[in-house]
Amino acid sequence: MVIGTASVILVVTISLTSRDYILEQVQGIGSNIIFAYLVSAGPSTPTADADYIKMTDVEAIRRELASDIVAATGVMANFDPILIAGKEQDVKVIGTDESYAPVRNIVIGAGRFLDATDVASRAKVALLTEALAKRMFGSSAAAPNQVIRLFGLQFTVVGTFHEKVETFGQSEVERDTILIPITSLRNFTAVERIDPLYVQVRSPEQVDRIAARVQDILASRHRPGATYRVDTLTAILTAAKNISLILSLVLILVSTITLVISGIGIMNIMLVTVTERTREIGVRLAVGASAREILLQFLTEAMMVSLAGGIIGIAVGVAIPLSVQLFADIRIPISPVAIVVAFGVSCLVGLIFGALPANRAAHLNPTEALRYE
Repeated sequence: MVIGTASVILVVTISLTSRDYILEQVQGIGSNIIFAYLVSAGPSTPTADADYIKMTDVEAIRRELASDIVAATGVMANFDPILIAGKEQDVKVIGTDESYAPVRNIVIGAGRFLDATDVASRAKVALLTEALAKRMFGSSAAAPNQVIRLFGLQFTVVGTFHEKVETFGQSEVERDTILIPITSLRNFTAVERIDPLYVQVRSPEQVDRIAARVQDILASRHRPGATYRVDTLTAILTAAKNISLILSLVLILVSTITLVISGIGIMNIMLVTVTERTREIGVRLAVGASAREILLQFLTEAMMVSLAGGIIGIAVGVAIPLSVQLFADIRIPISPVAIVVAFGVSCLVGLIFGALPANRAAHLNPTEALRYE
């Protein structure tokens, strides 16, 4: 019973922790983020420069959806060789603006991020990923005010950054990445191509509606046949919640089986107890105890065994997550509902599996019980 009750609490705790971690990772990227990009200009029409998403599209979305969005930003990418530890290496250079940091949950390690002045003046400033800053200058803190060479020109490093949630190279930000104003990168890029366009919506409930509006705006600003993909993380969040729910149900089912096995154990113990105390039961019946009193006596004993195991199991089930939190900087949610359910189930198990032995004891024949050796 101790193992079964503790396992119920631990299973729910593990399930909640896993769910919160998954949702935190997805929401860290942005649960209210929309991203859009050009898919193609059509099977029979070659892609033209005008089909690509432009900064004017970003500005149109900011203007037309101003009341529904927090920010919109665009990303352009290029590559340029730079000197790292005495060796030349191609590094990804991203052009963006001041809205990129809040939209993409970028965390500044040292220095500052791009501002509107940098973008408007086409300033030659740059930010490095913390990993790249360490390779080039030994530490993230040493990078600001250093001068690097990009596209044959000198850029001043104004800060370092990292993604709030690690995307492991699945986003446009790689381990070695440099951010510069999008207006500066435009001078070194043959074609203006925003890929992707990011839009941060004010609330997750509006994501689907705003995504449709973004699709309409892009379609209306480009020639017929150009296809734009507009995606959100809503589907991923829903899938994560469903997976967590299924995992919880499976684990709770396993814990329930453990409790049932515990109940069978209690029943067997009580049956043995009834057999060993047959003469005692006969004496009680002979001196006037009713069958109901005998029933309540053994049912109470079964309940006490079950409750004792349940209380100890709850203590173990709560102590383990608290111990982990004490020695590791990890938040582990303990569900009060799981504790109440575990306690209730332990009571129910004692009642159900104690009923058969108690009923057998209550219906013993007093004469035969007194003869029992």
